[in-house]
Amino acid sequence: MFKKIIKAVAGNKKADTGTASRSVSKEPSRAAKTSTNTPKGAPAHEKHQRAEQPHGSRSGSQSSKRHTSKNNGSGQRGSSRQAPVEPWDPDTFKVEPMEGKTRFHDLDLPESVMHAIYDLGFEYCTPIQAESLPASLRGRDTIGQAQTGTGKSAAFLLTILNRLLTVIPDERYASEPRALIVAPTRELAMQIGKDAEGLAKHSGLNVVTVMGGMDYELQRRKLRDDVVDILVATPGRLIDFMRSQDVFLDQIEVLVLDEADRMLDMGFIPDVRRIVRATPPKDHRQTLLFSATFNFDVRILIDQWTRDPLQIEIEPEQVATDRVDQSFYLVAESDKFGLLERFLKEENPERCIIFANRRDHTRNLCEKLIKRGFKAALLSGEVNQQKRLKTLERFREGQVGIMVATDVAGRGIHVDGVSHVFNYTLPEDSEDYVHRIGRTGRAGAKGISISLVSEDDAFALPDLEKYLGAKLSLKQL
Repeated sequence: MFKKIIKAVAGNKKADTGTASRSVSKEPSRAAKTSTNTPKGAPAHEKHQRAEQPHGSRSGSQSSKRHTSKNNGSGQRGSSRQAPVEPWDPDTFKVEPMEGKTRFHDLDLPESVMHAIYDLGFEYCTPIQAESLPASLRGRDTIGQAQTGTGKSAAFLLTILNRLLTVIPDERYASEPRALIVAPTRELAMQIGKDAEGLAKHSGLNVVTVMGGMDYELQRRKLRDDVVDILVATPGRLIDFMRSQDVFLDQIEVLVLDEADRMLDMGFIPDVRRIVRATPPKDHRQTLLFSATFNFDVRILIDQWTRDPLQIEIEPEQVATDRVDQSFYLVAESDKFGLLERFLKEENPERCIIFANRRDHTRNLCEKLIKRGFKAALLSGEVNQQKRLKTLERFREGQVGIMVATDVAGRGIHVDGVSHVFNYTLPEDSEDYVHRIGRTGRAGAKGISISLVSEDDAFALPDLEKYLGAKLSLKQL
């Protein structure tokens, strides 16, 4: 199927910023994007000069495989977001300068992005954002290491939005995203997609999230029928769409690999290598990696995939100890459930997560809690994707106060108002402990972590103490 060139009609495709509109051409050129323009009023700092270079040209046979994007008759793509009906006055967003803090006002972000930041209630950058954004907004490759809950996602999303709104390509095709975010799990991909939609809601940019376990044909239509600006994907599903030629990555300007260490642990690196090879060379794209840890194997890949990256590390102690009150209780395995039930009744948390290592443990634990009258729900790999989505939504809305989960929920799931995390069993990997307790104490709030340590868990304590850099105080009841 021949792919139609998508160009916005002047005045029809506008973000809050008054972003420069694209002119209409009747004759399609051989290249999907032969040049980029910086609109009037764009920030004066350098704009991704490497990514602005076109990556090759299309042959006629290649273009014949591309897909026609549907048009709604007004010159706009069918599913693109429209600018808000009511104008927004930037003067209503006032944040006073504060010593040692970086305001979003200081970053010269597009007005539509500032509007979204205002709606979300953000005022000052987190440490990882403050250290990474000045360089990444100028187009420099960036490697950020920080614990979960520190704003890593917003750091790379703001970089992407700034790029896409200030460098406007002359021509667009369906099936060709400009920015790609790869995440190891469906839950993390969904959360990133949701965050991206929140920050892009006034920009007119189209965010598409694809992952396994969801409607394949619906995702396929979104890729083929619309111009995709930001694509969020898990490796397996993205490879599927690459094989079927429903998505092409040769026009990627910004590539993000989130939680690269977890992708290595889960065996995704061969898929990720294939994905990276399908994007433009590293000299012609910007590459961002943000994760809680970067092991030796991942660092080797970083050297292959990035060029002169800025490396930032935020010490884990700032998250693992300062914001979360951690308690460890020695208890016999047979007494664990009784003690957990006691804590739930005494603490009466409005919203909490109970972690266990194995699926059968979480299933049995959830069933016992429900029999005791608690409103609990299960989130583990044995639960199908649709039910997992419904479980997360019920938990977010407060319909269920207790979520019993394996580490499938340990990274990247942000649910507001989680006051308590219970470790029914300690994780075998110390890093997972930090990710678990990072579900509480987010965005500066205080949280409580309670770990039940039996003889079976004791073997994990020395490594956990070494990882946290502190001697753990064990209590007995």
